[in-house]
Amino acid sequence: MDQNVFAEQLKIAMDAAGMKQADLIHAAQEEGHKLWKSQVSQYVSGKTIPRPDVMQLLAELLNVTPEWLGGEESAPMTPPEHKPSEPEPLVHEVQKDFEPFNTNEPAVSDDQGSVPMRQFKKSSKLDNVLYDVRGPVVDEAARMESHGMRILKLNIGNPAPFGFRTPDEVVQDMRHQLPDCEGYSDSKGLFSARKAIMQYSQIKGLPNVDMDSIYTGNGVSELINLCMQALLDTGDEILIPSPDYPLWTACATLAGGTPVHYICDEQAEWYPDIDDIERKITPRTKAIVIINPNNPTGALYPREVLQQIVDVARKHQLMILSDEIYDRLVMDDLEHVSIASLAPDLFCITFSGLSKSHMIAGYRIGWMVLSGEKYCAQDFILGLNMLSNMRLCSNVPAQSIVQTALWGHQSVRNYVVPGGRVCEQRDYVYKALNDIPGITAVKPRAAFYIFPKIDVKKFNITNDEQFALDLLHEKRILLVPGKGFNWGSPDHFRVVYLPRIEVLSEAMGQLGDFLSHYRQA
Repeated sequence: MDQNVFAEQLKIAMDAAGMKQADLIHAAQEEGHKLWKSQVSQYVSGKTIPRPDVMQLLAELLNVTPEWLGGEESAPMTPPEHKPSEPEPLVHEVQKDFEPFNTNEPAVSDDQGSVPMRQFKKSSKLDNVLYDVRGPVVDEAARMESHGMRILKLNIGNPAPFGFRTPDEVVQDMRHQLPDCEGYSDSKGLFSARKAIMQYSQIKGLPNVDMDSIYTGNGVSELINLCMQALLDTGDEILIPSPDYPLWTACATLAGGTPVHYICDEQAEWYPDIDDIERKITPRTKAIVIINPNNPTGALYPREVLQQIVDVARKHQLMILSDEIYDRLVMDDLEHVSIASLAPDLFCITFSGLSKSHMIAGYRIGWMVLSGEKYCAQDFILGLNMLSNMRLCSNVPAQSIVQTALWGHQSVRNYVVPGGRVCEQRDYVYKALNDIPGITAVKPRAAFYIFPKIDVKKFNITNDEQFALDLLHEKRILLVPGKGFNWGSPDHFRVVYLPRIEVLSEAMGQLGDFLSHYRQA
C-alpha cells in the first residue's frame, strides 16, 4: 500500500464526511476506540499507514471501504447496505432469561451476513490509563523495525542490549538452585530472599522491619499495582510526582483512585516542590509517592528534602510510598537516604529490586518492605496479604539469587565511580545535550536517565509526541516525550544513557543535526 495514496484517499473521505482530524478522533472515542492526535496527523501527512484494525476503524467512521481507503482502484468507495438476518429465537424454557450478548453494543457480521457477532471492547477503566514508555511512539518504532529499519532505542532502561551483563556469581547460583525452584514458594517469598532483604533494610535504617514485613514480586511493577489495588477506593487521592514513572499514575487510575501530581522543580535540581505538595493535599488524600533516585530526571533527594516530605506526611497523616529501585546506582560520592529511616512513627512502604543494580531486568525480581507504625494499617495489610495470596507467589528462580546478589560482590559500584561506564556516559551525554542550541539539562546524580528541556519557542513545538515521532522518522532514534511521564508541558524528553559513548556520540550528533533545521508544523 502506498502511503501517499492512502493519505490522499483519507483526505478525500474526510472532506466528503465533513470531518477534520479532531472530529475523527472524537468519533473514534464515541465508538470506544482511542486515536491519538499525532497518530492521525501521521496518516494525513502520508508519513505512515495504519494497521489493518485501525484501517477498518477509519473506514467505518468515514463510511468507506477499507479497500478504497487503501487505494485499490477497483474497490467501491462506500460499503453496501446490509441488514443482518435476525437469529432464530431459542425454544428452550430458559429463553426469556438468556441474553447472547449486550444488544447495546454494535455487532459485526460474518461474510455470509447471517450470524451477528459480538464486538469485545476494552474496559472503560483503561480510558485514562497511559504508559507511553511503551506507547504510540514505540509502536511506530516497532512498525519501522518490521520493515527492516534499525532503531536506536533510548526509550527504556533495559541494560542487557547495551552490553551490561549479569554478574557470573548470580548466574551460577541460579543455575545451581534451579532444581529446587520447581514448586510454589510462600506467597511473600522464599525465606532466604526475605531474610536477605530484611537485613539490607536494617542496614538502610528502616525501622520496625521483620520477616512478615517483606513481600517479593515479579519486579517492583507488580508490587506497585498490588499496593494501589489494596489501598485505593473510588475517589481516593494519591500524590504522585510530575514528572513521574508513569506506572504509578496508571496503577492508581486502574485502582479507581485519583492521581494528583505535585511538581518537581527543575530549577532546584528536580527536587519536589514542598509548597506545591501542601497546596494539593485534601481530606481525600491517602498517600504520597516519592521516586528517589528519580526516574526520569536522575535526581537524588538530600536528607533535608526528605525530612520536609516526612514533616508534611506526619502533619496530614499520609502513608509514604517510596520507589527506591535505583538506590545502588548513585554517583558523585553522594549517599542515598531511605525516607522510611526518617519516619519511624509513620507507615511507609519502600520498593526496590535487582533489575537495575544487577542488570537482570528480565529476571523480574523486586520487593516491598513495610516499616514504621503498622498498627494504623492493619486492614490495608490484610488486603495486601489477600492479593499476594491470589497470585500464589513471585518468580521462585529469581528469588533464589536475592541473597547472593545483595550480599555478594557489588559489580555495579564499578559502573558509578569516576571512570566507570555509567558515570562516564552520564558525563558525556550531559555535556553533549547542553552543547546543542535550544537544549538544556540538569545533571543527573543517579540511575541512567536524563530529562532535558527543549526550547519550544525556538522549534515551534506544541506537541512533544509529534517531536518524538518526527525524530524517529528522520533519524531513527527512539526517545520518550515528556508527556509519557505525566509532565504537563511539551518541553521535555527523556534520554537513556546506557549505550556506550561512541553510540551516544552518534546519537547526540544526529539529534543536533535534526534540531538544526527542525520546526514543528
